[in-house]
Amino acid sequence: MGSFIHPSAIVESSVSIGNGTKIWAFSHVLPDVQIGDDCNICDHVFIETGVRIGDRVTVKCGVQLWTGLLVGDDVFIGPNVAFTNDRFPRSKRHLSDYPRTVLEPGCSIGANATILPGVRIGRNAMIGAGTVVTNSVPANAIVVGNPGAVIGYVGASEEGRADDEAKREVGEVDVGGAKLIKLPVIEDLRGDLSVAEVGKHLPFTPARFFTIFNVKNRAIRGEHAHRKCAQFLVAMNGSVTVVVDDGKRRQQVILESRHVGLYIPPMVWATQYKYTSNAVLLVLASDLYDPADYIRSYDEFLRAVTPGIGGAVK
Repeated sequence: MGSFIHPSAIVESSVSIGNGTKIWAFSHVLPDVQIGDDCNICDHVFIETGVRIGDRVTVKCGVQLWTGLLVGDDVFIGPNVAFTNDRFPRSKRHLSDYPRTVLEPGCSIGANATILPGVRIGRNAMIGAGTVVTNSVPANAIVVGNPGAVIGYVGASEEGRADDEAKREVGEVDVGGAKLIKLPVIEDLRGDLSVAEVGKHLPFTPARFFTIFNVKNRAIRGEHAHRKCAQFLVAMNGSVTVVVDDGKRRQQVILESRHVGLYIPPMVWATQYKYTSNAVLLVLASDLYDPADYIRSYDEFLRAVTPGIGGAVK
């Protein structure tokens, strides 16, 4: 099928262009660039030496892609997005090795966003228009603002919720066997007591516990799955938002009650964020700590639960 290059575009030598790709008016592609199949490079796009672009990528008008940028399949780059590749630029000074900025498959970057060098935008992440991305972005995260902050996760519904109103029903969680479990409360003039019994409320016998506290509001914790270990999370104080993901479905759960726990079975990706300043999260774990039990790469997790899925940009 070949590719299409507009007569007013400039494509230098040693450029690899895939089938079905279109390069439109007044774009300029320097040597040693690779562009995959079925891409759409719109007007006034500049692509510098060494850039690698995957398949089915859209680059809208007025974008410059600088050395060090790697773009995965199915990425959308909105108009006038500004990429950078030098944190401390000086006139007529060139780096011997430029930092690598990676856009993982399926992510989208809104118009006029600014991407600082050396960051990684995770698979399927969504960067809002005008956002300034100063740090790497997790897979599926929705990021807005200056500096960019995670405000949610793509496809994560908010049906699961547990708060301090004892009469409120506990929401269902339809993700990989995760579930919210209401704990009994014994009220007394001396104070209330909540209890969890193994086999009745806890689906496993705990081998250890840990607590998380003093977390800055913008911080993100978790971002991993376990191969064998199950966990049970309870917000002992304040509020924590948890996103659970089984590779097919994703759901957001707000923990803000001592009377409700979230059970997370093995092979479910879990992320915690939106900690309130007074939040204390109790985590009961079915196994002792074992670094080998952790899956810390979302793409490795997806390959484990969804065979045949495309890999991330290396």
